[in-house]
Amino acid sequence: MERKPSTNSMFGRVGNFPIAFNPSANHSPAPASSSASKAAQDRLIVGVDFGTTYSGVAAVYSATPNDIDIVKTWPGGNGITSDKVPTEIAYVDGPGPNTSNTSLDDSTKSAQNIKWGFQFKPEETRLRCIKLFLDRNHKLPHFVSPLETAAQLRKYEKTVMEAVTDYLSQIYKHTMETLTKRYGETFMSMTKVQFVLTVPAVWSDSAKDATLKAAEKAGMGKKGDLKLISEPEAAAVYTLKAIQPNHLKVGDNFVVCDAGGGTVDLIAYKITQLSPLRVEESAVGTGGLCGSAFLNYRFSDHVKRRIGEDLYNHMREKKAKTWNMGLKYFEEFVKRNFNEEEHQEVNVPFPGLPDDEEAGLDSGFLVLSAEQVKEIFDPVVTEVIELVEGQVNSIRAKGGLVCGIVLVGGFGQSNYLYSRMKAHFNSAPPPPYTERPTHAVALNSSQTVEIFHPIHAWTAVVRGAVLRGLEGSMVVSRRSRWHYGTSYATVFDEAKHPIADRYWSPLWERWMVSDRMQWHIAKGAQVSESTPISFHYTRNFRPGQSLIVEDDLIACDSEVAPDSYRKGLISVCTLTTDLNTVPKSLFTRLTTTKGVEFDNLDFTLDMKIESAGLVFELKVDGVRYGGVSAKFH
Repeated sequence: MERKPSTNSMFGRVGNFPIAFNPSANHSPAPASSSASKAAQDRLIVGVDFGTTYSGVAAVYSATPNDIDIVKTWPGGNGITSDKVPTEIAYVDGPGPNTSNTSLDDSTKSAQNIKWGFQFKPEETRLRCIKLFLDRNHKLPHFVSPLETAAQLRKYEKTVMEAVTDYLSQIYKHTMETLTKRYGETFMSMTKVQFVLTVPAVWSDSAKDATLKAAEKAGMGKKGDLKLISEPEAAAVYTLKAIQPNHLKVGDNFVVCDAGGGTVDLIAYKITQLSPLRVEESAVGTGGLCGSAFLNYRFSDHVKRRIGEDLYNHMREKKAKTWNMGLKYFEEFVKRNFNEEEHQEVNVPFPGLPDDEEAGLDSGFLVLSAEQVKEIFDPVVTEVIELVEGQVNSIRAKGGLVCGIVLVGGFGQSNYLYSRMKAHFNSAPPPPYTERPTHAVALNSSQTVEIFHPIHAWTAVVRGAVLRGLEGSMVVSRRSRWHYGTSYATVFDEAKHPIADRYWSPLWERWMVSDRMQWHIAKGAQVSESTPISFHYTRNFRPGQSLIVEDDLIACDSEVAPDSYRKGLISVCTLTTDLNTVPKSLFTRLTTTKGVEFDNLDFTLDMKIESAGLVFELKVDGVRYGGVSAKFH
């Protein structure tokens, strides 16, 4: 049956999806000496950036919104502060390093043999990059072995979801202990704590749902109370506040490049309003596997070529401290600070390795020329630039003006990436003389785009996450990353449908065809949180038949979506609708020519696309009746 568009826009909560935050709520600062009743109204917002290689946590109290705390001390860190903690976990026999707290709940007690983050010795095996296994639609980087990961999970008798949940449980427990130390037990017992988690912009809906489920099991709150925000959107929220004042104006576009450890995530926005700041997505988000972890593997290959495979393998197996000192220096100094103008050569410490003039080993240092460092960097940097250029070209193809690129994330800290990006996007000649010079004229040239490099590039995502929880979303509309639709049955039409597809309907008493596709949202179309998309259904029920019905939400990644259901389409989730909540008076009683009675109901399922999640509800004649749940595949 045909779907009919609906203009209803009132939205509530059905199923277990994040509730849209009310941007009109009062978040004005309160004095530090707030009363107990005032404290009960305020909230602690905790942002969790669950990353591929590193994860971070930030918190802000709603009464002091400018005071964002970054968790910097971690178990196993030996007192050394770090803005993030490695996304690594393993299970050990017997009591683990997390057994000191006797007040843990049962779910945490069962995970007391966990090692995570900084608690590993260099040679110890552990699960890495487990986040990437939540989304099966995306390929894995070459350095992540699904076979090795599967073998470790089998050894531990764990699933990917359980490992992710256990890791997030440790993040939750440590965060709550840290907040309690800062604010005190009395304050924490009176104050609501709300978690906001970040996910890649290019992730599937099922991967986002899996993140919510893992966070709920980890203790971060009920699934319906948790919020998700895409990582580049969170970075945009923080960066646009951090770079105020600036010359951006309504109509300007900018690209956010969140270059992390394993992945690079991009999204583009157009400014629609300056005060308060409001933006809309101006290009579909993209991403790729070209994060800074690839530099580590290129560095490893370079060292192996320089010193020879035998000495390299001996160092890795027998002198782990030597290797780890060199890798640590490369990670913390070379990756972040290398600049070809300042560093003619780089000396990487490998204490204990014998001098070898030909290999470039001198007094325990491996000497790398600027050209050799660039050889390590350039292929990865080039991939990042190509991804950003794709976003820029997508906007320019529609006549948009790209005024800025925001560079954030762990890899986003790299001076070399920044300088290469700046050189690439500012390579055009100066604009022609005009009598009325403006920044718009300068930026209108084919290549000139300003590169923004915020101070807190590594924590921009998690800082933006807490601001999202505090202030609501500044994004008024987004671009759909897929075609979304539903299949339906309709009357057979020999001019449109193959005769082999037809079937006889005893209730409608005519030939029908099924598995026709109606696409409700086109890939790249603008969608707004405030305006739901309606799917219309007509259902028939014989007396006594169950009124609980199921329908699949279908997605298509192709540029052109097909007319009928076929191989290659993706079943996003199964929507289960309980029509028992609908008054019987709204059903229409019909009778066939053979005297068979049945009830007919017209209803709609409304879907709303949020930053990182789908929200559904059931309506009949514009009235909300609830009863929808979604099982993601």
